[in-house]
Amino acid sequence: MGAAPLSERMRPKSVFDVVGQRHLLGDDGVFRRMVESKTIPSMILWGPPGVGKTTLARLLAEATGRPFKTLSAVSAGVKEVREVIKEATYAYGTILFIDEIHRFSKSQQDALLNAVEKGIIVLVGATTENPSFEVNSALISRSQVYVLESLDKKDLLELVNRAIKEDPYLKKKTIQLKDTYNLLRYSGGDARRLLNLLELSVDAAKEEEGEIIITDELVAMVAQQRAARYDKKGESHYDIISAFIKSIRGSDPNAAVYWLARMIEGGEDPKFIARRLIISASEDIGNANPNALLIANNCMQAIQNIGMPEGRIVLSQATTYLACSPKSNAAYTAIKDAQKVVKMTGDLPVPLHLRNASTKLMKELGYADAYIYPHDDPQGFIPQEYMPEGLEGKTLYKPKVNSREKEMMNRLQLMWQKKYKY
Repeated sequence: MGAAPLSERMRPKSVFDVVGQRHLLGDDGVFRRMVESKTIPSMILWGPPGVGKTTLARLLAEATGRPFKTLSAVSAGVKEVREVIKEATYAYGTILFIDEIHRFSKSQQDALLNAVEKGIIVLVGATTENPSFEVNSALISRSQVYVLESLDKKDLLELVNRAIKEDPYLKKKTIQLKDTYNLLRYSGGDARRLLNLLELSVDAAKEEEGEIIITDELVAMVAQQRAARYDKKGESHYDIISAFIKSIRGSDPNAAVYWLARMIEGGEDPKFIARRLIISASEDIGNANPNALLIANNCMQAIQNIGMPEGRIVLSQATTYLACSPKSNAAYTAIKDAQKVVKMTGDLPVPLHLRNASTKLMKELGYADAYIYPHDDPQGFIPQEYMPEGLEGKTLYKPKVNSREKEMMNRLQLMWQKKYKY
């Protein structure tokens, strides 16, 4: 086929050809307004791989007529950053796209601050990691953070059909998509992976009576061969971290430490692994064993203090501890359900007795008048209403059946059985 992979050949030519990201590219989307006004602020594009971060940055630059420079945080240093900034002083407003900006050190990020603040460069950083963890707060405060979403089934099928109809090489062939399930499943919402898997499947298919038929069996065979190659290069980053976390959640320390070893041998960033352990400690273990969060946090601190290769021992200790811990997702489901309630009910007013009476007028209006101080009771508990009007008795936290949360449940039943039905 063509010299470039299908994913490269099918890169959109315009911002409005980009598939997905309707919240940013729709009629009222902020990116559409940027193109119309030809004004682009510094920004961080945060989202999973293959959703169009690099493509959007390039197309925004083209649509607004700005000079466009790129750096990769994996290979660029402070010297390269300063060289780009020096060049940009002759072309104010140059867009500097930095891929994997979360891999930039503090000194590299600091080198950008002054140029961003003065408008010498417009920074567009791309990251698959939560920027709050790895991007300087000073740099974030000077940038807008936009969250890009994984492509849904409709988006992915649109990409496949567009490639078959429009790609110069594929459109010469008669291709029948007998099945699409495995194409979508193995792509994991990643447009780049989807298109390259389609191309590999077309290459591997046997032409029957002038027609190439894409089946789930064919795609599975191609995907498995591809995965075997990619694992050795550490490119199945998200598949392996998924297997790692699911092994911890499934209480299998043997599988968990195996996937940990795969990541270490593949050169994975140990801080990335430690962050995932912290999330798992709350999401999958929670109050069933609160010490898990302490262990995970201490693991992150140890990694920062001692680095690798010794850090692998700390990662192994934390991983096996979390895998062997009792499991509860009650804290995770509580906040998820609470956020759903907030979205459904809006900004319900805080009851007067719970408000802060910080001024004379507030006191005259009755703020905090009916509040009862729980510590006035010897047991430290006095029943009163803490929910806003309309949500009285709404139960959001539901402890699971394990020794620690059973104690919590017993206490909640004693205090709130009539109100929350524990």
